[in-house]
Amino acid sequence: MKAKPVPPSREPVSNDETVSILRRLLLSDGKRHWKGYALAFSFMAMMGACTAALAYLMKDAVNAIFIHPTPEGVWLVSGAVMLLSIIKGASAYGQSITMSRVGNRIVADNQKRAFDKLMLQDVSFFARRHTAEVSSRFNAGANGARGTLDLVISSIGRDMLSLLMLATVAIVQDPFLALIALVVMPVAVFGTRKLIRRAKGLFTTGFKSGVKLSSIALEVFQGIRTVKAYTLEPEMRTRTHAYIDDVERNANRLVKTQAKSSPLMETLGGLAIGGVILYAGYNVIVVGKSPGEFFSVLTALLLAYEPAKRLARLHVDLVTHMMGARMLFELLDSKAPEEDPPGMPDLPRPHGRVEFSGVVFGYRPGEPVLRGIDLVAEPGQTTALVGQSGGGKTTVINLIERFYDPQAGVVTFDGVDTRAVTRRSVRAAVALVSQDVYLFSGTVRDNIGYGRPGATEEEIVAAARAAHAHDFIMGFETGYDTAVGEHGAQLSGGQRQRIAIARAFLKNAPILLLDEATAALDSESEAEVQKALHELQHQRTTIVIAHRLQTVVRADKICVIDGGRVMESGTHEELLARKGRYYGFYHLQFTHERDTAGDDPSALLPA
Repeated sequence: MKAKPVPPSREPVSNDETVSILRRLLLSDGKRHWKGYALAFSFMAMMGACTAALAYLMKDAVNAIFIHPTPEGVWLVSGAVMLLSIIKGASAYGQSITMSRVGNRIVADNQKRAFDKLMLQDVSFFARRHTAEVSSRFNAGANGARGTLDLVISSIGRDMLSLLMLATVAIVQDPFLALIALVVMPVAVFGTRKLIRRAKGLFTTGFKSGVKLSSIALEVFQGIRTVKAYTLEPEMRTRTHAYIDDVERNANRLVKTQAKSSPLMETLGGLAIGGVILYAGYNVIVVGKSPGEFFSVLTALLLAYEPAKRLARLHVDLVTHMMGARMLFELLDSKAPEEDPPGMPDLPRPHGRVEFSGVVFGYRPGEPVLRGIDLVAEPGQTTALVGQSGGGKTTVINLIERFYDPQAGVVTFDGVDTRAVTRRSVRAAVALVSQDVYLFSGTVRDNIGYGRPGATEEEIVAAARAAHAHDFIMGFETGYDTAVGEHGAQLSGGQRQRIAIARAFLKNAPILLLDEATAALDSESEAEVQKALHELQHQRTTIVIAHRLQTVVRADKICVIDGGRVMESGTHEELLARKGRYYGFYHLQFTHERDTAGDDPSALLPA
């Protein structure tokens, strides 16, 4: 049974963690791209300065029109306003382009780092997690890092600088009016604290619900043949709709919480502006001051409203991006089980002797699958592993490939412990053809070429010919350029198997692993694949797993594995003569198939 997916992030991001994540982002991505951010910051400073200058010019504009009206003054002020607007627009463009380029580079860098780290995880990492979660860490993590830095830099460079410059204009024009306005910011920030805590919890819940929804939908799409074969559409629709509704409800609650900061700022901003109008009106009407100062301060306050509102809800908006950044760092900080220690040597190309000595292994604590197994596969020979399901046959294949390492005992190639050399060199010595063939999206040529990246066209075609695949490939309209579809869906089972065999031919490894390579094929396809496999096994150490004993009776050695141990071994004839476990297995299969094969057991043997 597959392990349950591990939730990506169980708790909301705490305040201390927010500071820690932000510091790390600034010291990593921020430091790496400081020149780009400095350029964007300068553009933002220019925008803030232009905004403040526009507010300051309102005094001269009003006075030039209403108090001391002169054509020259109007022309001068209007020209200055136009020039400042042009500069501000150009700065906004420069800031946007610069931030986008830096942000795109951060996403690309972090996706590369995340992908590289995922490639260093072992098979058990992916067995414990759903594909949707892994995908979320890969995509949401990189975008979370970018979003956090973008928000912080924009808030400091655009909003805070604009606010400070506009506050300076207000103070210069009338300190008391500025004091009325500056009371708003601390009250607004304090008022959003509860909203921040609420938003953190809602986003965490919503994110986990979203990952679960993606997991369910992905499973339905990947298992669509089973869904349709068992008419499960109504059940899958009901289940998926329930998760969609849950995500929608949580999204609505989050939006509602985030939106509460706007009424707070609207109210406080309105009170501040109302107070300014009351005080300024008194000064103009009763005291006799010029209206230019009033309009300048009022313009500064109105222009400061949006940046003040964004700063007040900064922490609320950070929650979304912080969750993604935390996911990224959780992945980057995780152990890399398949990262070889520095200086570890490569395995010399082996002759092909594979030996298990007292190997113990289990996928879960306290549940051993292999219990001190001893096994030898000689170079150039075919060794078949047979026995009941769950006995440990596939686990033997997994340990040879170093998908896992023994918990006790040793696996050796030509006497070299596979744990003492790099994983890459061990896997380079092994070619695997299994029942579940995986083809990547791309062409037939691409999928054969993965056997040895950089292979020439002639080598790919030669591998296909050896695998008895060339003829059917050339029967396609576009030949080797034919797209195989997702998971090879455009090809038949036999065609997929022969593409996989061609890939193994191209790899030309001295050790060949065949894990039920023909189990899912019809008789005609199996015959073609068996021809290809016979060619592939020539002069290679071959280890075969098969439930159908007819496919392994010609093996040089047959090992019966049960309960994690080799219970008996020998040739087909030797094991039948012993009348032990193998004899029992073979007799059961012969009895089951004798109606079609006849009474003579030899009729079941391959020609």
